[in-house]
Amino acid sequence: MATILIADDERAIRALLKDALLRAGHSVYEASNGLEAVAIFRSYANDIDVIVMDMTMPVMNGAQAILRIRETRPNVRVICISGFSDTEIPQGPFLQKPFSLGALVSLITELL
Repeated sequence: MATILIADDERAIRALLKDALLRAGHSVYEASNGLEAVAIFRSYANDIDVIVMDMTMPVMNGAQAILRIRETRPNVRVICISGFSDTEIPQGPFLQKPFSLGALVSLITELL
C-alpha cells in the first residue's frame, strides 16, 4: 500500500483519518501544522506517496506548505481538505469537510 502524510491542526481529525488509512492498509505520518508537514516531507520525501493537507492551520497554512513541499518534489500528489469554502486551493483534488472516510480512501486509491 501507500505511505500518506496527514497534515491537520485538529488532533481528532488526524486521529480519525489515520485510523481509516491504517485500516485501509496504508502507512501514515502526521503533522499538526504546515511547517511540521514540510519538515516531515523533506525527511521522508522518497517514502511519501500522497499528502492529505488541511488548508487552514497555524504556523504555516496548507497552501504555503504545499509550495515548499513541491520545491523538493514537484509532482507529489496532494489532496487538499478544508472546512472553509473561501480557502485558496492549490491545483489538485479537494475534499470539503466534513467528508466521508470512504471518499478519502477512494480518492487516494485513484491517485495511486
